[in-house]
Amino acid sequence: MMPTADSSSSPFDPLVVLELVSDTKEEAVTWLLSRIRDPPQIGGAGLLVEQLGPGVGAEEKDNLNLFLVGASLERLLSGAEDLGLFKEYNDGSMRGFTRSNKHNFKDFKGDGDGFLSMAECQYIVKHELDTLRAKEETHVPGYSHVKLYPGKSIIRRLLSKRILVQIFPLHHKEELKRLSFSWYKKVKLSLQPLDDIRHYYGEGQALYFGFLEYFTFALVPMALLGVPYYLFDWEDYDKYVVFAVFNVVWCTIILELWKRFSASLAYHWGTLSRKKAFEEPRPGFHGVLGFNPVTGREEPLYSNTMRQLRIYLVSLPFVLLCLYLSLYVMMIYFHMEGWVLSMHDQDPTFWTGVLLYIPSIIYAVVIEAINLVYRYAAEFLTEWENHRLESSYQNHLVLKVLVFNFFNCFASLFYIAFVMQDMALLRQSLATLLITSQILNQVMEAFFPYWLQKRRNKKMIRKLQKRRAFGDKELPLADQVRLEADMCTYLGTFDDYLELFLLFGYVSLFSCVYPLAAVLVVLNNITEVYSDAFKMCHVFKRPFADPAANIGVWQLAFETISVIAVVTNCALIGMSPQIKAYFPDSETQLILWTVTIEHGLLAFKFILTFLIPDVPKHIQIKLAQLEFESLEALKKKKILEVSEFSKNIH
Repeated sequence: MMPTADSSSSPFDPLVVLELVSDTKEEAVTWLLSRIRDPPQIGGAGLLVEQLGPGVGAEEKDNLNLFLVGASLERLLSGAEDLGLFKEYNDGSMRGFTRSNKHNFKDFKGDGDGFLSMAECQYIVKHELDTLRAKEETHVPGYSHVKLYPGKSIIRRLLSKRILVQIFPLHHKEELKRLSFSWYKKVKLSLQPLDDIRHYYGEGQALYFGFLEYFTFALVPMALLGVPYYLFDWEDYDKYVVFAVFNVVWCTIILELWKRFSASLAYHWGTLSRKKAFEEPRPGFHGVLGFNPVTGREEPLYSNTMRQLRIYLVSLPFVLLCLYLSLYVMMIYFHMEGWVLSMHDQDPTFWTGVLLYIPSIIYAVVIEAINLVYRYAAEFLTEWENHRLESSYQNHLVLKVLVFNFFNCFASLFYIAFVMQDMALLRQSLATLLITSQILNQVMEAFFPYWLQKRRNKKMIRKLQKRRAFGDKELPLADQVRLEADMCTYLGTFDDYLELFLLFGYVSLFSCVYPLAAVLVVLNNITEVYSDAFKMCHVFKRPFADPAANIGVWQLAFETISVIAVVTNCALIGMSPQIKAYFPDSETQLILWTVTIEHGLLAFKFILTFLIPDVPKHIQIKLAQLEFESLEALKKKKILEVSEFSKNIH
């Protein structure tokens, strides 16, 4: 469905909002708007742009440099072809859209109105703005210190110099209302509306919620196995061998099946075989002026050697220092634990029994606080490393954060399990860490956003009261845009995947000693679906669509945890009294057998990886057919060109 304007006074369908700083020079505004409006043939974006009016509820402090950007249908279709958007063909296959062949696509009816979703339209507009390049300009008009480089993105330059405050897509009130109702407003046991989520927010968001749903359902067998273990005292440490073996097989199979499921979703959404567009430099990237060896364009260049020196001489030592400090905090926790335990042993009372849980609770809170502080430091360091591409920046940030969070959250559990070998304490610590972290996350992700929404609603009510004084009932477009501009900016799925990564670690590594872990994670994930959906719809600005084909680097992160889980669970099996009883005289034989079984399970895991194809067979066949058709079409084109050339010669 194509977007519709929320105000009859608007001459076009507003899709994207540009906000410049309130004191932007007039000549800079005029220049930018003309470049946006100029046709593509002379280097412009060919888009429609209008300045937002003050609105009835406007206040003196409101920024007037807000601009609505839209596009004609023909410009959107042209952008869809340039981006290589895949749409469903009449024969049911997914093919790259071309205007010359547009009437052979399934949903293209009449003039094509409704063919592109609003998320796709906004993504196209964002791409056209991002690829709006400087020509002969040497600097931004009115800002002689803000240099422009021929062939480089104007919008990214304005963002990096803080002239452009933000750029965000508009919510569509009617579509958002329908999505909210089907997604989280009605309590249901059915699956999430992933196609609707993808239609409104894009493939990246839909894949996250698809993975969250898949992970929750995958946990159900482990939760069902864990409940009787807990209720009937089956968690006796002589009997957790079965649970540990189940852990090993479970974490391998679910990740392999997820790859097949995500491939099916990506094919259905047209992103599986789509070529990735040439990646532009990040807005914050800086360096000396030079020429890009690939594009030949003049742009800032930065020495890769200097970047590597920054990474290995500054970032790496900093991460190691943080890991040492985390280890130091862990040892303080064990000292507190020992002190409380000795107090309880000397004078066991109800209160000293309660006191036994206090060190673990404090440690869990400290872990969350340290993770948060470290996250800011990791972002600062990764920014300072000056990565040219956003993908490189994200990979380095993910690596820093994952290594530290894994060590910070799981180091104490590994120490208790394999150094202290105290399974009772391991169970208590795991339960406390898991429950405390879930409570803190729910406060930050559910109650805090709800409070923000309530606060924002009060502001909206005041504006509506002003509006009703003039006889209108609905919030006008100008006020809607200003309210959305004040919303929190959605920073992507990084934190959401990180939370799932840690929960997956708690379940796959040590849940055999605390079988209720899977049950708690299932309950957490159910509330997570509703709280995340609420945040997306009413707390954050609408994010631009991210045409992803999979969950990216997070797939590798989860698979790494599953490999560590094999080693951990095998070691826990080898430490169980039940297994030790088979090797009463030789601990060496026990270790050798444990290592042999562990290697065998790892081999079995990798065999499963090869036996279960990442892409279902029927999709492989369809992709192969499309590739064959493309090659045949290319051959015919070359034959026609040769025949035309021969005719011209004769």
